[in-house]
Amino acid sequence: MNKNILAAIFTLSILGIVGFYYYKYSVLETTPGENKYRLGNKYLEDGDYKDALQLFDEVLAEHTEYKEAHLAKAITLLQMERFDESRESFNRAIGLDNRYAQAYANRGILNDRVGRHEAALHDYRKALKLNPELAEGPGWLWRFLRNIPDRPPTIADRADYLEAELKKPESERLIRVPELDSKQRMYKK
Repeated sequence: MNKNILAAIFTLSILGIVGFYYYKYSVLETTPGENKYRLGNKYLEDGDYKDALQLFDEVLAEHTEYKEAHLAKAITLLQMERFDESRESFNRAIGLDNRYAQAYANRGILNDRVGRHEAALHDYRKALKLNPELAEGPGWLWRFLRNIPDRPPTIADRADYLEAELKKPESERLIRVPELDSKQRMYKK
């Protein structure tokens, strides 16, 4: 067989395989509403909270049992500082799956931000019990793609810190350090 024909067959085979996986993992919806959900996540990551919230609301209007959309909506509302609505969405996600570690972790962040530190500690510990991998935090590739050179604090770090501070007399506690608290990352996967 001619070398050019073999090269063409090989190239087309590789392109076919790559195309299939691209379609399967970025175009094909495995869950109804998934494409809108993905677009909403892109808006959320880009800081376009208004558009993200609109998409998550659209997804949830059609698919009320979509726990990941409830979580993403809650995170969006948290970023918009709409704390009561955010808590409601976290609670809905947990109501759909009481073993949803990411929802507990992020509700812990919400509780932390609004000063409910005991509740935050409880949620962090529950999340870590359900999914110990959350203690690892974001990996190097995630940090590299977002230009974050240092490893941000994880919920395990924050839980340990809160636990130590809550044991101290109230006058000696240093629970909030806005500069460090702002580096805490959300957990979705």
